[in-house]
Amino acid sequence: MRAAGGPVPAGIADEPVPASVPGTVHTDLLDAELIPDPYLGENEADLVWFHRAAWLYSTTVTVAPAADDERVDLVFEGLDTIAAIEFGGVELGRTANMHRSYRFDVRDRLRDGAIPLSVRFDSALDYAEDLQKVLGERPRPYPHPFNAIRKMACSFGWDWGPDLQTAGIWKPVRLERWRVARLASVRPLATLDPDGTGRLVVHVDVEHARLGADREVVAEVRLGEHVSQIRLREGETSGMTEILVPDAPAWWPIGYGAQPLVDVGVTLRDDDEELDAFHTRVGFRTITLDETPDEIGSAFTLVVNGRPIFVRGLNWIPEDHLLTRLNRDVYAAAIQRAADANTNLLRVWGGGIYESDDFYDLCDERGILVWQDFPLACAAYAEEEPLRSEFLAEARENIGRLTPHPSLAVWNGGNENIWGHEDWDWKPQLNGQTWGAGYYYELFPALLAELDPTRPYHPGSPSSPGHDPEVIHPNDDRYGTRHEWEAWNRQDYTYHANFVPRFCSEFGWQAPATWSTLRESLAPEDFDQESPAFLLHQKAEGGNDKLNAGIAHHLPAPSGFEDWHWAAQLNQARATAYAIGHLRGHAPRTMGSILWQLNDCWPVTSWAVVDGAGRLKPAWYALRRSYAPRLLHFRDDSLVVVNDSPEAWRGTARLRRAGFSGEVAAEQSVDVEVAARSISVIALDAELTTPGDATREVLVADLDGLRATRLFAEDFDLAYDPAPVTADISPAEGGYSITVTATSFARDVAVLADKIDPDAYVDDMLVDLLPGESHTFGVRTTSADKRAFGGPAVLRSANTLVAGA
Repeated sequence: MRAAGGPVPAGIADEPVPASVPGTVHTDLLDAELIPDPYLGENEADLVWFHRAAWLYSTTVTVAPAADDERVDLVFEGLDTIAAIEFGGVELGRTANMHRSYRFDVRDRLRDGAIPLSVRFDSALDYAEDLQKVLGERPRPYPHPFNAIRKMACSFGWDWGPDLQTAGIWKPVRLERWRVARLASVRPLATLDPDGTGRLVVHVDVEHARLGADREVVAEVRLGEHVSQIRLREGETSGMTEILVPDAPAWWPIGYGAQPLVDVGVTLRDDDEELDAFHTRVGFRTITLDETPDEIGSAFTLVVNGRPIFVRGLNWIPEDHLLTRLNRDVYAAAIQRAADANTNLLRVWGGGIYESDDFYDLCDERGILVWQDFPLACAAYAEEEPLRSEFLAEARENIGRLTPHPSLAVWNGGNENIWGHEDWDWKPQLNGQTWGAGYYYELFPALLAELDPTRPYHPGSPSSPGHDPEVIHPNDDRYGTRHEWEAWNRQDYTYHANFVPRFCSEFGWQAPATWSTLRESLAPEDFDQESPAFLLHQKAEGGNDKLNAGIAHHLPAPSGFEDWHWAAQLNQARATAYAIGHLRGHAPRTMGSILWQLNDCWPVTSWAVVDGAGRLKPAWYALRRSYAPRLLHFRDDSLVVVNDSPEAWRGTARLRRAGFSGEVAAEQSVDVEVAARSISVIALDAELTTPGDATREVLVADLDGLRATRLFAEDFDLAYDPAPVTADISPAEGGYSITVTATSFARDVAVLADKIDPDAYVDDMLVDLLPGESHTFGVRTTSADKRAFGGPAVLRSANTLVAGA
């Protein structure tokens, strides 16, 4: 790979480097140590010259010429993005879409000896700007016209991501030799009838070679002992068959049952010769979306195998901005972090990509449902050519590719585009130009009706039923899906209480990355909210101001950067717990919560609960507790008991209004019986909910090892003991056991172990303790510095912020 044009620095412009395929220019130059790591310090800003650069990949291919009856194709699974391909000195074609594959017939270009193959990548930004001039500028939230090119939108920067604008052969490339016919696509659609019969409908599309179009071929479909044939006669290019499986093993989301997967094989034959083969796995289940009108508006409930599912979800962005560094192990670790947090759905957000096969395979295996956005986000999109054909091609290909996966539950037209059209002052800017409605209301649903009628489709997140958003606002909490961003942008996390959405598919609160991740990505002098490097890793407009406003609503003003870091992380955790408790506590009116967001793609201050290095923020622990099948939550003067488990929950809740020093001012025992997949709201006696001294008392509810606490004033007014705990640290397998004992009420006790060991893992966090109570934290670490884990910078609580202030 070498530079081919643009403002490339001299030391790089003249330097050909080995190229990894799959790979990108950024990763190749990083491997060659010719550029600094864009994730560190202010390096991102030093690499903006990439935006206008051009690059040339080149190699040679030695391959035998094609036989008379043989076809040879050069196949690119993914090119990022504006590419021109030459083979044997002849241009095969040009591409402008990273979301699809390309296939070129090269049988007439093969010869003896080495054949040169090259791919030139030109500036995606230049292309988008030029196309924008032709089609007309469309509204978008960021300067670069990411909506005028079919490239990952967040390649151009986002309010949590870097602006790197990658280029390269980002997916595998291969030569395919075949004869007579090949399987162009196979679409297995597996569903489950109410009587338990599995229904597998397999569609095949076949491409014929030049000398094979007049021959009959047979596609044999095999599922265990079940075999069926699709006979394609002369001139036929597609067919289907159906296999019925009595008493089929049902696939369920996590928490509802098992995830059995069944092998499916398709073999294409000409007489007795095998021509091509396809193998996949399916799971038998049926997924529908209940949008029944009711006295409130209309429901929005995901139903799997006849059972309504409360979605405990997380939004998913690309796990690494440099996509080619992702592999199955990286995906497995990230998805496991979601599963460990009691998540049952991941929403693949529309500013990213159609994810890799590994992602969907792992979700199939773990029982994690997938909500798949089409890749359109936060902007108006032209419906004219050449974009329309690109949308059609990428959608057709990826719908077909993803049909086998039982985890794939919902197709969604895009992110915030319908809402943007209504509320973000787009209409005067558009002045009658197309903006994407044709995609959301016509193109995508028509393709799904043709290719995948087994899954529900939603035109946009957020959106409401019908095609007239002026009649029912797309973010109306009584219908469809809602995004709640007023809380973060202008209010406080308690603002969530003003709305009871049918399904909340985005909401969240920011916090900086963990301390270790900051240390890895910033210099010590950059540990300051206003340092240029720290601000470069805070992409949200006014992000730090909003963080500080949020802290000021609840917590005392931090005394320095380290206290600020802990206060911001603690406030994110509380915001997460508050919003989820509110949403879950209003089931079945509300039937979905998808937090923004699970992950980060680089080290940054963001809404993620897992930072860009894969480390768990305190908010992840709050999320895990809030998404647990059983939850206690205070709402006003009531205790909400949430039971999203398959068994009834019976027990006796103990409620106490206690002073910080331990004396009990009021106490009540309440018998609790909550049916499976239900909630109960228990009104509390006034003596429990009316404090004698609001600054020194706490309301505590305990039931079966779960706890909820309610304070009667904000932290900055509470008379906390600033040093409320003692710690006993002892060796344990793999690390240490840290037993923390409270001498006064201690709120949100945490062990920030990564400050001592970047690889340390803590099994719990954010624990509330009454005087005399103890909690043991397990720390997995190789550090020999036992005492450090009990130090004041590591053993934190809300109380210690009061001490710092």
